[in-house]
Amino acid sequence: MERAPAPDGSILASRLAWVAAAAWLVAVSAGFALLWQYKTAPGQRIGAAPTRWPAGTAMARSSERATLLLFAHPRCACTRASLAELARIMARFHDRLEARVVFWLPRGAPEGWDSGDLWTSAARIPGVLVVRDVEGREASRFAAGTSGEAILYDREGRLLFAGGITPARAHEGNSFGQERIAALLTTGAADRADAPVFGCALDEGTPVRVSRTVDTTTQGETR
Repeated sequence: MERAPAPDGSILASRLAWVAAAAWLVAVSAGFALLWQYKTAPGQRIGAAPTRWPAGTAMARSSERATLLLFAHPRCACTRASLAELARIMARFHDRLEARVVFWLPRGAPEGWDSGDLWTSAARIPGVLVVRDVEGREASRFAAGTSGEAILYDREGRLLFAGGITPARAHEGNSFGQERIAALLTTGAADRADAPVFGCALDEGTPVRVSRTVDTTTQGETR
């Protein structure tokens, strides 16, 4: 019985290349899946925002327009997307809304610790006041635990919305939070009064840095 001829070196090399390419593709796909899972994992909620504007807060509330508080970590790269979406909201509703970006400041932080591009970007948004939240006192008072959490009150001090305004970590684009805020400011009603918040923990010393991505869909966002 004659033996089948052994594959030559070129055929064997081609097969090995295909196997290597397939293994690389599987590894890359798994990596992207894990990254997307991380980016679409909401931050932990530490409680419910007060239904009425707290009497003990140092935050100023407008008596003529709705007031939005955006709590942020000054070193969380994910927050760039939240600030970009806040700028879009303010451009659309500048006549109905005032906003404060409240940057968390840890105890004993050196001077300038919270100064950077996020502070500068927030300060440049028309209609926005940037303030420091030493030791996170205001964040605790409003039950905000994640950078990028927006809390909206009407001009009477009644809670309208508490949640995020981006579709995922570091992603700009349409989101349930934006849609609900827009509905509340235009019609006075929305399907829900919350949305998932995607960002670093406010009291996190060294927030995770992720790449900034622009995405105009709500893929991966949960209601």
